[in-house]
Amino acid sequence: MNERLDEIRRRAAKRKRTRQTQLTKHKQVSSYVMRDEEKYGNSYTSFEGGTDGNKEHPLFNRELFLFKILASAILVLVIGIMFQNQSAALEKPKQFVVDTMDKSFQFTAFTSWYEEQFGKPLALLPSTPKEKEVDQVKVEYAIPASGKVFESFQSNGQGVMVETLAGSKVEAMKNGTVTFVGIKQETGKTVIIQHADDTYSWYGQLGEVDVKFMDFIKTGTAIGRTTTLEDGSKGMFYFAIQKGNEFIDPMQVISFE
Repeated sequence: MNERLDEIRRRAAKRKRTRQTQLTKHKQVSSYVMRDEEKYGNSYTSFEGGTDGNKEHPLFNRELFLFKILASAILVLVIGIMFQNQSAALEKPKQFVVDTMDKSFQFTAFTSWYEEQFGKPLALLPSTPKEKEVDQVKVEYAIPASGKVFESFQSNGQGVMVETLAGSKVEAMKNGTVTFVGIKQETGKTVIIQHADDTYSWYGQLGEVDVKFMDFIKTGTAIGRTTTLEDGSKGMFYFAIQKGNEFIDPMQVISFE
């Protein structure tokens, strides 16, 4: 019996020594960490979220998050109002927004790719009922409006002035996205369409405009009507093609007569 009690006591003493040894090592490690924190001025904290809904992660700021959402909504609203206003004073801000969107995301190129892959444009915006379907294979470029060029590209270095019948429709030369609708000092009521090949077609001196900013336009879709001369006998409009920061002669692409 005595031998059995002695064995139990020895085992208990061994377990006690083991626990003391582990406790001593733990204290030494803790001491090293504390000294490092004091040396480098760092503190290490952890976050354990609760289920009561009262604790928030320290990296998440609810007020800042809500402020960003509100600011974004206000920015979108202001830009929308700006593009609905036809004032010439807003032309530069509008162009800045368009250029920024174009550099950030080539919307027309993506739309063209989407149409080739899935058969129809990506419907992020409601389509206009004035669009008409045109076979893109058969019609690569549409004539904006038949007429006679009375001011050539060589005369102004940017586009051509075309004389047409009074009130003639002006149509998009090919698929694209409307990136500008408004008044320009030199071309009056103007529509600019961005195409998938990163070119832009300009339609100026319009009497009426039938499209809106960011509309996706199919080849041959009427975007407006020509300006009618005071005597009502003829119409006229301006047309240009832009590639990068330069303009090319539209007569190299389209024959109006």
